This record gives sequence, C-alpha cells and structure tokens, in this order.
Amino acid sequence: MMRLRKLRCLLPATAVICLTLLRADRAGGAAGYVSAPAQTREALIRYGLELVRHTNTLIGPQAGSQSMRYGGNGLDCASCHRAAGTLPGGLPLTDAVVHYPVYRARSGLVVTLADRIEECMTRSMNGRMLPPDSQEMAGFLAYISSLGASPPRPAPAEKLPELNRAADPGHGKEVFSRVCAACHGADGAGRTVSRPGALTMTLAPPLWGAQSFNDGAGLNRLIAAARFIHANMPPGARPDRPVLNVDESWDVAGYVLSQPRPHKAGLDADFPKRLEKPADVAYGPYIDGFSPAQHRFGPFAPIRARLRQLQQQAASR
Repeated sequence: MMRLRKLRCLLPATAVICLTLLRADRAGGAAGYVSAPAQTREALIRYGLELVRHTNTLIGPQAGSQSMRYGGNGLDCASCHRAAGTLPGGLPLTDAVVHYPVYRARSGLVVTLADRIEECMTRSMNGRMLPPDSQEMAGFLAYISSLGASPPRPAPAEKLPELNRAADPGHGKEVFSRVCAACHGADGAGRTVSRPGALTMTLAPPLWGAQSFNDGAGLNRLIAAARFIHANMPPGARPDRPVLNVDESWDVAGYVLSQPRPHKAGLDADFPKRLEKPADVAYGPYIDGFSPAQHRFGPFAPIRARLRQLQQQAASR
C-alpha cells in the first residue's frame, strides 16, 4: 500500500503531465514519481531542479521503479554542478542554454543541450540514455533553460596554473587523507543520509569505485578535476579564496583519478579527429607519441606543442 506524500504538477515540451510523489510503505521502499494529467511549466522547472538535486533517488539506483533507473551510480547532478548548477566556479549551468548547439570534439559532431545531457547520463552518471521525449528530459531542459537569463561569464576555476611536472598521486594521497577523507571517506565512497519517506541526501559524493563516474566522464580528465577541486574543495573554498594550494590541487586530483572506476565501452571512438584530442584525455588512442601516463598526469605543455606541430603539418599538405 502506498500513501500520497506530495503533489507536483508540470508541463513538458511534448505533453501535459503531472507527477505525484509517492512513498512506499514497504521495508526498503524508495520515493518515486508517477504520471497523471497536468498544468504548468513552472512546476516542470521545479521537477528539473529536483532531478538535479536528487538524481540518484529519482532516476538512479535508488528509484522505486526499475524502469526509472537511468543513472547507474551514487551521484546526483548537483554532486558536480554545485548549488544545482548556480555556483560560479562549481560547474555552473547558468549560461549553458546559450552555448548549444555547439561542435564537440569528443563526438566530432554538433550537439544539442539534450545530447549533452545524454552524455552526462552515460558518462558522469554511468547509466543509460533518457528517452528523448520523456518527462525527465523535459524537466532537465526546462530547469537549465530557466537559468539561461544569466549572462555568460568565464569560470573562475579556469585560472588554476598548470604544473611543469607530472601530478604526484603519492603526495595527493597525503592531501586526501588530511583534507578530504573526513567527508568522502578514506575509501572515497562518500556519504549519504536517508530518512524514511524522504529523498536520500548526498553529503559527499563517491569519488571512485562502482558508485562514481566512469572513465569516459569529463571529470576523469586531470585538468578539469584539478580546477574543480581548487575552486570548490574542501567546503568553504571559493574560486577567489581557495583552501588548497596549486600543487595540492593537482596532486590530490591525480590521486583521485588514479583510483579504480567503472569503464565505459567504446572510448576508442571518442575524438574521431585525433588532432582535436585534448592533451589530458586519459585514454587512447593517441597520435602524438607521448605515453598514456603523461596524458593522464601531465605535464601537458609538451603534448600540446607536439599536437600543434602535427596540426601545422596537416594544414600544409
């Protein structure tokens, strides 16, 4: 027997629907959403916000219905897009809508915002694609579009200078034990809190292992991870007031990315134009002659210099 907990109405782009949040009385039951006829775009935006905040519970492994389990790990979108994508330096979504459609070197195609969301579902969430006409895709698009009034601005986290050496996972482990393990755990498994009848809250996301992002995710690249950590970690850090210094940020990122995580099949098809493959992509094939270890941990300047040389040679033919 299930009891009504809360009513949420919404209007997706393709159909008028309403979502009723139900609570399962049975032991171990998880909160889930079911469909019914409905009304407003504002409520669809609210549903999109809930999806960003509670991805794992609503469309991940904790979803009440097996058919709703599109995400495959313990992350929420807000695990990376901090403050539900509204925090400068925290992978903000505030101007995402103005950047799409856009050419993406990873696929070699012009992609839409919906395509980019699907990439997140199959890489960062280590799951499967959403049906393109689903209420969940409509909710994500509505919420992200609602943030689009904010003017584009550069991410402050991009100011982190690169090292002229490889990241040192050994030193990174020391930094992690001292600064990060209190929240994320020594095993990197993260922390959540659950209350009966309420959505599971992620206090600290899993950073590696089966419940984290897979090896095809954007944060599996050292530059992206180091910038994010420098601007946001530990809690209280800001892009203009970091807690970790430059070396600590690079090295702890190297340690986190040196740990095991799920593998995404077919990564050799990424970056079909090999000269467009960024220096810090942690998986091959490569055409620049540098080792997988250097692509993973740096330094990246020599790789970029070689790629520029190859690009010039290709252009002169």
